[in-house]
Amino acid sequence: MTSAEATVSAYWATLEARDWAAFGRLLADDVVYHLPQTRERVVGRESFLRLNQEYPGDWHLTVTRAVASGRHAAAWITCVLAGKEVPAASFLDLDEAGLVREVTEFWPEPYEPPPGREHLVERY
Repeated sequence: MTSAEATVSAYWATLEARDWAAFGRLLADDVVYHLPQTRERVVGRESFLRLNQEYPGDWHLTVTRAVASGRHAAAWITCVLAGKEVPAASFLDLDEAGLVREVTEFWPEPYEPPPGREHLVERY
């Protein structure tokens, strides 16, 4: 089992690098990604990979702070999209093998999701 610290560090680094193969290896097959503000849920590795691969624009991520303990991690990140900095808080839960099993991400304000990902998400 990989440490939660190593997994969360690799998670953000591979996402920023657009290293989709390495990013995918960090995810459990049945990973679930929650976006409470838009009431969306993405289920499964392939859908979560595609959500990130297909996200529009030239976005970049930096990690302000990340903490981890046992099978849990949290990170405060800044996403830069179209020149605008947007902070977010992410909470990750790992499975017994150290793979990311669940991610819940909070962005600062509620918003309607961008079009084009309806085929990947469930609204709730």
